[in-house]
Amino acid sequence: MIAATMRQTLTPVATVLLPPERSRVDAAGEGLYCTLHRDSLDDAMHDLKSHRAHAVLISVACCVGAEVAKVAQLVREFPRVPAVALLSQVDASTPQDVLYLGRSGLQTLIDVRSGKGWRELREALVADRGADLERLALGQLALDLTGVPADCWRFFEALFGPKTRITTVRTLAAHLHVLPSTLMSRFFRARLPAPKRYLATARLVRAAYLFENPGLSVASVSNVLDYSSPQSFGRHVRTMLGLTAVDFRRRYTGQWMLDHFREELIISHLPTLRIFSPLAPPPGWLAPQFPNSVM
Repeated sequence: MIAATMRQTLTPVATVLLPPERSRVDAAGEGLYCTLHRDSLDDAMHDLKSHRAHAVLISVACCVGAEVAKVAQLVREFPRVPAVALLSQVDASTPQDVLYLGRSGLQTLIDVRSGKGWRELREALVADRGADLERLALGQLALDLTGVPADCWRFFEALFGPKTRITTVRTLAAHLHVLPSTLMSRFFRARLPAPKRYLATARLVRAAYLFENPGLSVASVSNVLDYSSPQSFGRHVRTMLGLTAVDFRRRYTGQWMLDHFREELIISHLPTLRIFSPLAPPPGWLAPQFPNSVM
């Protein structure tokens, strides 16, 4: 159970490696990333499209002939995904293979024929975790919400936290250990936007961030974000922004949507948020007292 929980917190990396390379890559990443070993670049790209992998590691020895064009496609369709080439052996064709990989757009090559290379590999595969949307959003929100009550921060942390998968006000309230009616009532009395609006806009921030990878379709993004269907996602976008899902993808980046979230739902309400406690009991409230049971 503990091992499974730890595995869920590691960066999932899709790999296309020679059999001898797999065990060495696994050993080098223990505690940092988990590998999804695949037999082809097509399989690795499928992992990226389904959002099962957040990085990809490709052996130089596996990138020959037509595979180089697929590397170029991967880099083009998933520009936000770290892509690393692994060099563990050299033969007569290696210099030309490396040159072709560079022309394909793959910019990171790690030579693991020495101990230093394995250290560089670990750093390359996990360095971009800090650039994930969750950390980007929470970092900017932490500056906006400096000094707010702790339970107010818990609400916003739940919207973007990487360990939460919240899609409804009911699940949001359960995560925060408060009744949905209580949560909604406290936002209403404070004259703040409804919790549903905060949650819906946060999901669009995630969607815009995912759409920065051209290889992800509308159906893929709607599935990753737990919408019931692409049509449901499209209705959500139209209701929130008056756009089709395709227009939304074309016009807005993840950073733009995050800035929109901050401007509309945080910065314009800062005086209220600085004293707002959505989870704490109201002033003067006393817990009911019960007599000791008689045995």
